[in-house]
Amino acid sequence: MLAAMPPPATLPAQPGDAVSRARGDACPGALRLHRADDGALARVRVPGGVLSADQADGLRELAGRLGDGEVHLTSRGNVQLRGLGQGCGGELASRMSEMGLLPSERHERVRNVVASPLSGLDGLGARDVRPWLSALDALVCASEEAAGLSGRFLFALDDGRGDADALGADVTLRARDDGDADLRIGPLESVARIPADEAPGAALVAAKVFLEAAAGSGAWRVTDLPEGAGPLSDSVVRRLRAAGLPVARAVVPVPGGAGAPPALGAVTGPGDTDALSVGLPLGRAGAAQWRTLTDLARRYGSGELRLTPWRGVVVPGVGRGRAGELLDALGAAGLVTGPRSPWTGVGACIGRPGCAKSLADVRGDAAAAVGGGEPVDAERAAETLPVHWSGCERRCGHPRGAWVDVVAGPDGYRVSVVRDGRRDAPPCVTDDPSALTTAVSTARASGT
Repeated sequence: MLAAMPPPATLPAQPGDAVSRARGDACPGALRLHRADDGALARVRVPGGVLSADQADGLRELAGRLGDGEVHLTSRGNVQLRGLGQGCGGELASRMSEMGLLPSERHERVRNVVASPLSGLDGLGARDVRPWLSALDALVCASEEAAGLSGRFLFALDDGRGDADALGADVTLRARDDGDADLRIGPLESVARIPADEAPGAALVAAKVFLEAAAGSGAWRVTDLPEGAGPLSDSVVRRLRAAGLPVARAVVPVPGGAGAPPALGAVTGPGDTDALSVGLPLGRAGAAQWRTLTDLARRYGSGELRLTPWRGVVVPGVGRGRAGELLDALGAAGLVTGPRSPWTGVGACIGRPGCAKSLADVRGDAAAAVGGGEPVDAERAAETLPVHWSGCERRCGHPRGAWVDVVAGPDGYRVSVVRDGRRDAPPCVTDDPSALTTAVSTARASGT
């Protein structure tokens, strides 16, 4: 049955909201494992989401031998291995190092960098940010100060299209059409315009100035700072000018919503190759699905995979004319290859049995709802809201912008539309699977 409940003025505080941090940063990594109900969890930082096919194969092998057999993607384009057994930490670290995924043990949790996934592939954007990515990662790993960043501090590299800029990073570099770059601190619309070649170094300077400002405050991210992002931005500009960089101030609005993920399907570029963009249902892939991706990247692509902050994968370098048959193969493996799939835009926290705080098996319930739903209308695909299933009020991994909020409670699920942190209307509450599917579909179709 459905019932209406009065909405709170705002949603409960979410992970990453501005609060005083009274305890140390317990964010997991590849070396610092987190104990969950389904075993230990390792979070492997993959700057820019870029993996070689060999590295991707290695992660699949580790997931199968040490964990639950699945590769889980995060909202930052990183990888999680779950269900790890006791005593596997040493072997896990050794294999990660051999694969080149641990260039610095002291920095492994702070290599948090998202980047425009299609940069350099589709002819859009102002510049290819891959050189920025390599340079920034090297600078972070070489910096003693940067090792003091929290595991939640985030860098974003945007090629000018606005997708990574919308992800709420602490330090964002955005390419400009005139060849320069904009440096954004937190959510500020005021940016510092700098030479593009100096952008990675400027981003590291911004992170160091943040650490100085955060000392003694317990702040993990820019939005945690008691005085906000404005004074920090001013300090960063002064530091850059003192180092001899030409810096101009400008106003660049922050892109609205959650950023535009790569369109699913074939991505045509200016050269003689295409890229393939696919989604992973609920952000996870079994061994066979992951092997299909890596084999395809090695045999038909450039040998690279790009994991996206929207829990998808881009395979670059596919020969022109092969996209159709290869997408068919990926679809047959259970991956999401087009916008009409009912899986498009559907996310969930881990739920039961992996999380003790969860009140429901949200992934199983989400799968049941998707199985009972209809394909997305092709003409309205761009207007369909994403939906996130949560096992408790923390809403771990929820999207930014507007989304359909499905939260488990003691009396069933509450379904509502969230925009800018507020509900549009009182949530509907139901414990009936059929009514739940209808409520979610109706909310998704409400559009942006």
